[in-house]
Amino acid sequence: MTKWVYTFGDGQAEGASNMRNLLGGKGANLAEMANLGLPVPPGFTITTDVCTYYYENGQSYPPDLEQAVESALARISRQTGKVFGDPANPQLVSVRSGARASMPGMMDTVLNLGLNDETVVAVATAAGDERFAWDSYRRFINMYGNVVLNVGHHHFEEVLEVYKERKGVELDTELDAADWQQLVGQYKQIVERETGKPFPQDPKEQLWGAIGAVFGSWMNARAIKYRELHDIPASWGTAVNVQAMVFGNRGETSATGVAFTRNPSTGEKELYGEFLINAQGEDVVAGIRTPQDITEQARIASASTRPSLETALPEAYAELVRIYKLLESHYRDMQDLEFTIESGKLWMLQTRNGKRTAKAALKIAVDLAGEGLITQEEAVARVEPAALDQLLHPTIDPKADRKVLATGLPASPGAASGAIVFTSEAAEEAKKAGRKVILVRVETSPEDIHGMHASEGILTTRGGMTSHAAVVARGMGKPCVSGAGSVRVDYAAGTLSSGGVTLRAGDILTIDGGTGQIIAGEVKMLEPELSGEFATLMGWADSVRRMKVRANAETPHDVRTARNFGAEGIGLCRTEHMFFDARRIIAVREMILADDEAGRRAALAKLLPYQRQDFVELFTIMQGLPVTIRLLDPPLHEFLPHTDAEIAEVAESLGVPADKLKGRAQALHEFNPMLGFRGVRLAILYPEIAEMQARAIFEAASQVSKETGETVKPEVMVPLVMTKAELDLTKVRIDTIAKAVAEETGVTLDYQVGTMIELPRAALKADDIAQTAEFFSFGTNDLTQTTLGISRDDAAIFLGDYTAKGILPSDPFVTIDREGVGALVAHAVAKGRATRPNIKLGICGEHGGDPASIAFCEETGIDYVSCSPYRVPIARLAAAQAALKVRAESQA
Repeated sequence: MTKWVYTFGDGQAEGASNMRNLLGGKGANLAEMANLGLPVPPGFTITTDVCTYYYENGQSYPPDLEQAVESALARISRQTGKVFGDPANPQLVSVRSGARASMPGMMDTVLNLGLNDETVVAVATAAGDERFAWDSYRRFINMYGNVVLNVGHHHFEEVLEVYKERKGVELDTELDAADWQQLVGQYKQIVERETGKPFPQDPKEQLWGAIGAVFGSWMNARAIKYRELHDIPASWGTAVNVQAMVFGNRGETSATGVAFTRNPSTGEKELYGEFLINAQGEDVVAGIRTPQDITEQARIASASTRPSLETALPEAYAELVRIYKLLESHYRDMQDLEFTIESGKLWMLQTRNGKRTAKAALKIAVDLAGEGLITQEEAVARVEPAALDQLLHPTIDPKADRKVLATGLPASPGAASGAIVFTSEAAEEAKKAGRKVILVRVETSPEDIHGMHASEGILTTRGGMTSHAAVVARGMGKPCVSGAGSVRVDYAAGTLSSGGVTLRAGDILTIDGGTGQIIAGEVKMLEPELSGEFATLMGWADSVRRMKVRANAETPHDVRTARNFGAEGIGLCRTEHMFFDARRIIAVREMILADDEAGRRAALAKLLPYQRQDFVELFTIMQGLPVTIRLLDPPLHEFLPHTDAEIAEVAESLGVPADKLKGRAQALHEFNPMLGFRGVRLAILYPEIAEMQARAIFEAASQVSKETGETVKPEVMVPLVMTKAELDLTKVRIDTIAKAVAEETGVTLDYQVGTMIELPRAALKADDIAQTAEFFSFGTNDLTQTTLGISRDDAAIFLGDYTAKGILPSDPFVTIDREGVGALVAHAVAKGRATRPNIKLGICGEHGGDPASIAFCEETGIDYVSCSPYRVPIARLAAAQAALKVRAESQA
């Protein structure tokens, strides 16, 4: 027969901390504390299996659950000497949720359950304190009315505030027993008015109502949203914990509080937290009364005049210190504790691994390893890779006021303030004048590179998490909010409007790329801090990871940033970004407008010195590390002007008729350019483009090899290949240029030619393509688009609904689609290695910086991941954690 209920208390428990999937985090840890002999009020846990049963069976309970609960209540009675529901000697209980994953504040709690018009008198008599009993009763009606009966909390608060105002008092503690008795009467009237029924007096009815409310709260809106944000499956369910009440509101020797065994903001090893005398748990977090510091040191630091727990209740404080040291040592992690002191005796209500900032997580992990509580490998596994973003970018001061205009997608982390500009030219002019700006566009394109580089941050109203703006911003380490669909941009009027507010060019705007918030005005920032623990933990991570980590970068600034963050090579250098400089774009346009090959070669000859110098700088910075250079990829139309005014201006500068330029732009226009004349197709129809780029690469490699003595290792990557024949034709051209440069310079070149796998056909025919390709780099941005038939720039319209409804487990442009795209990658890896066992395999799409996708790459045997420079530390840590996980599974 299934066991639905597990008891704990009096130094023993039927459960333990390793049963969190069944008992939830709270229930498992209550059982563990009881087993450790700590003072835990006796109680029982109704398992998560009951929650699953509840939702699978029309919100009903297993038939034998009621008997199991009755038996568990009887056990509490034997330990406390009180009886649940007895009018003369009542046992009151609390009812709390407890999912296996911590979800603080998301679900519901009911305290003081079992009070009614009879038992309140018995409680008052037993305690010798009428005020305490009636205060507890009014709290119970408030909580039960709100949580179980759906009576708005504000109804009770309004009555209380009016009553206190009439009495001329400010604090709840200034009301006496008679006051609370009157308010209990008013609270019961509110319940009857709002529900049409009197407040329930039967304790058993109260208990089952509360149990049902906790299970019901698993599906409330805030819990659903929390699970969505933290990838917690709805199928996990919640447990329910029923526990004998202990009272922090029994006078001046009673209290309640929350403590952390280390500072959750800084990671310092110090008892950190707050408490209130003569209060219950919700008072600490409600903000009605100002909490007091636990330690005397903290009280002095905060300049508080109210006594600390250390001085107010020294014996209870000493017991708390003993317990916190024991629990941290036992769990080998910083703990978040909840406690109540009743008439001088300390009771532990909860312990769990505490939430912490990234800065604190690093320090705590490194310190715990230094103290011998955990190993270095465990320390590496303790820090959430994505949390490192907090350390690498400026963030908004959490204390700052925010006037939020709208919210878009948090496309690139960090925050920035600046004057609004609507064009890249305006951004560049402002940069030269020393002014900080936010570039606001409907969407960006490669020709906005200079404006994006000049701005502090980027805001777009279209596009998803892997749109052009998002990808480039992350690569530059600049904050970006994309897909802000509620924002309207009017280029002609020079305005941005949302929610009835209109801002103009020059007005100050703040964007938060971590939350997606768009904020009017300037907001105070906190600058990033890379503590010593960061370097220590990264060193430990590097010692255990198998995969290399490279960066997607092409500018000297980005390449240096990547090296500083520990990149072991360049996995993607996008050469097209080098063509948009004002001096170069003219030659690019001359090449596009040329009537024949001779004209194209003449224009390309002007570009060669620029391109060669670009690569000289990259090879010099990388000091012999591999550099993967992608040949020209985007459609040619992206390099041409679009509006009539732009066409006229460019035509004049080139000395060609505007009609010729306009006609060429129209001829190159494509309905779906992402699937059009781009990538290797350019190299086959216009081989002189690939030849110029290959010459620039090899001449730069020869020059840097001579100057530095380092062996330069360029990897020439041909994009958008779908057949071996395409790569064969292009590789012949590249090899021919390499041979010519080697003869001209006398330098032996060490290079490889490979391809980007970004089309399903290429993945399926990887065994053929590997006969020619010396490496594969998976371009998972386009591979996702071409496999799923989804545009990364437009998919934000429906992807949110798809993930919410479970059609897709997550945004496939953020985390790799294992079943589709992942299957193609795994197939290509196997086929490629079957043909060429030593083929080098990498991934350079945005998935290269996503921890879940990096785990997939480790499992698949990819050699390296490549990501934007500011995500290199995240990738290094995620790669280490993935290696540890695979190792552990292989040893299991």
